Amino acid sequence: MQSNTKLKQGLTCWFTGLSGSGKSTVASAVAKELKEKYPDLKIEILDGDEIRENLCKDLSFSKEDRMTNIQRIAFLAGKISKHGVLVLVPVIAPYKEARDKARMLSENFCEVYVKASIEEVTKRDVKGLYKKALAGEIKNFTGISDPYEEPENPELLINTEKEDLSASVEK
Repeated sequence: MQSNTKLKQGLTCWFTGLSGSGKSTVASAVAKELKEKYPDLKIEILDGDEIRENLCKDLSFSKEDRMTNIQRIAFLAGKISKHGVLVLVPVIAPYKEARDKARMLSENFCEVYVKASIEEVTKRDVKGLYKKALAGEIKNFTGISDPYEEPENPELLINTEKEDLSASVEK
């Protein structure tokens, strides 16, 4: 790529994994590095927590509402990426069906599985959510009382339990 590179076609880069796996950390670091190397590259991050707070406050964490949440994010990512933007989407997206629908809503789509074991993310637990979920204070919590369906064939696998941030970004 040259410094004045522009994506002729946008790309939705979908980072999926358990809460605390490092999705947002990796996506932010990738965006920062790409912006430094290619200042003209248009990049947008659609972070799952920010979208929940600003666009999807009306949704619960039921399976139906999670599907709706992912569909809204995927629709937005697809629309933005059509304008030559690299859209980085760090979201849990626990259901394969929802991720498959997200793929259909973008012309160019890359699934990145940010993998970390339930034991590791429980240790990290920066928000204290796993502790609350294990105590029964949070219902429908992914990985505890609600399933996470691991991607079967992601375009990229990043294992934040076994590699440091720079190795994940390099991938």
